Amino acid sequence: MARSAPVLPPGDAQPTSTLATADAFRSIAELGGDLVFIIDCASGLPVYLSPHVNDMLGYGVLDVHEHLSTNARGPLAPLCAGLQERLRRFASGDGSRLRVAREFELRRPDGREVLVEVMSTLLLDQAGRAQALAGIVRDLSARREQEREQKRFASMLNHEFRTPLSTIDGAIQRLEATNANADAPTRQRYRKIATATDRLIAMLDDYLSPERMAALGRQRQAHTVAPRLLLEELVAQARVAGRKVSLSADALPARLRGEPAGLRLALKILLENALRYTPTDSSLAVLGRPVGNGVELALRDSGPGVPAADLPRIFDKGYRGSNAAGLPGSGLGLYMARSLVEVHGGALEHAAPPEGGAEFRLWLPVQDAPGKGLASSETSSDNRGGLRG
Repeated sequence: MARSAPVLPPGDAQPTSTLATADAFRSIAELGGDLVFIIDCASGLPVYLSPHVNDMLGYGVLDVHEHLSTNARGPLAPLCAGLQERLRRFASGDGSRLRVAREFELRRPDGREVLVEVMSTLLLDQAGRAQALAGIVRDLSARREQEREQKRFASMLNHEFRTPLSTIDGAIQRLEATNANADAPTRQRYRKIATATDRLIAMLDDYLSPERMAALGRQRQAHTVAPRLLLEELVAQARVAGRKVSLSADALPARLRGEPAGLRLALKILLENALRYTPTDSSLAVLGRPVGNGVELALRDSGPGVPAADLPRIFDKGYRGSNAAGLPGSGLGLYMARSLVEVHGGALEHAAPPEGGAEFRLWLPVQDAPGKGLASSETSSDNRGGLRG
């Protein structure tokens, strides 16, 4: 790839050696769509700016140069805010100042605010002195919109579940109050219904309440979770339940973007499903592997498997399989699990292993990789077309 010429205000000198050092960094970052800047440490002025600076920030190259040279409090000042203090601390031995990442709101000329992430590093000469500050600016507007969509979806899901649960809760209280002379088995059934309803309402409060969604919205940094840790926790839960379980997890990334509690709940639902539908002496396998531009976390059991007639509706809201007679459950577990996964841009699917049993595969995108598209507008509120309820 040919080296692009740096974009500079007229009359400025070009620190050729510094730009040559940053050339590979600049080319790679701009291929990814990020905005690149290089600031001369001595003058505090830009010596390189990506040609598409106006597209992202709404300011031209000359505007950026003027803001940084004459207006330390202007809207573009945060690009290299605190540079002199950073240089002083680095020179005194503070190695944490070599690379810095920040997020802030940047106001465009049209008044619109853009959430951006700035990651910068000091470029050093052979003596270890800082000569320039190289950085990239990443537009986080898409991430913010995704967070808003997640909150809207969670609010809808909360309402969809809470309304019928409140009706059930009120009905069972009336039954208990008006049937004081009911026999013991009947009273026990009332208690089971009330306990299950309380549990589901508590789950809504824990994971999908408006207060929790508002708290998530106040956190700018995306949640991250270690996929291997999720699998190890799942294995520990299976062993506590008295099951033999194996773990196979290779080449997993250190971190995934996602809400840890939500992903733990989705995996917990899969485990509870496996414990409910398989013999107590059967074994489980927990698997983790890279798949496409993401990772797949899977739970495989060695039970009888999912009846073929149930497969088309297994993830439907309120659906219970033909093998669920006499077993506890509401038909909401897999529906909720898939909804939680799809909010993260992932997918939850069922597979029938050749050796028998059932395998549920939870796929999640890695970092900024796009999802599989299953959380799109084509997904209905009932998760139609899904696969064990």
